[in-house]
Amino acid sequence: MPSTFTARTPNTNPSETGEADLGPEPLLHASVYEELRRRMITGKLVPGGGLSTRGLALELGVSQMPVRDALSRLAAEGAIQIRSKRRIEIPPMTEERFTDLLECRLMLEPEAAVQALPHANPALIKRLREIDAIMDSAIENGDVIAYMECNFEFHFTLYRAHNRQTLNRLIETLWLQFGPFMRVVYGRYGTANLVDQHRIAIDAIEARDADALRRAIASDISDGMGLIGHSRWSDG
Repeated sequence: MPSTFTARTPNTNPSETGEADLGPEPLLHASVYEELRRRMITGKLVPGGGLSTRGLALELGVSQMPVRDALSRLAAEGAIQIRSKRRIEIPPMTEERFTDLLECRLMLEPEAAVQALPHANPALIKRLREIDAIMDSAIENGDVIAYMECNFEFHFTLYRAHNRQTLNRLIETLWLQFGPFMRVVYGRYGTANLVDQHRIAIDAIEARDADALRRAIASDISDGMGLIGHSRWSDG
């Protein structure tokens, strides 16, 4: 049975995507795109399974047209490859692609965190601690999807504290490309042995220590991405 999908305002700020003041049809297209984008970022779509315009349309309860439009946009962002109408794939991970993604994340994300630091008020810090606690529960329960969702929420709750729309969108585009692979390696190797760099980051935020925050975010990226490297670029 198809899941219920309701067109809604995308999670990102409309001004970030140029999709403010949309009518019903463009809003549907934007919502489908944002839904598929978030599924890739949080690992709900994984490499090796293949994607179908028809299957996704049935699952979302929409026509194929907005799904086709969303997939074209994702292909332009490097998240998928459209081989034919019936063959849509997540590009394989290679050593060259992995290195490129890792280096780009290390350039952009620690800087985004540091720029958000002056805007990190007590309410934001409290929210980050709540997310981190939910992540701990997800680890204990072996819930990889919940862990992925909370990991995304943690990082972007912090980054979006400073309204650098272009920077945040660039970072999201990087997450699009490695998210599906993180889902595979987290499922294979687990997350229990990873150092809780999020907690270290929160402590740095409370101390207003920009250097410590930069190191924590960089270490968090390297630890997580290192699992992809350890998997030898396998698509699961």
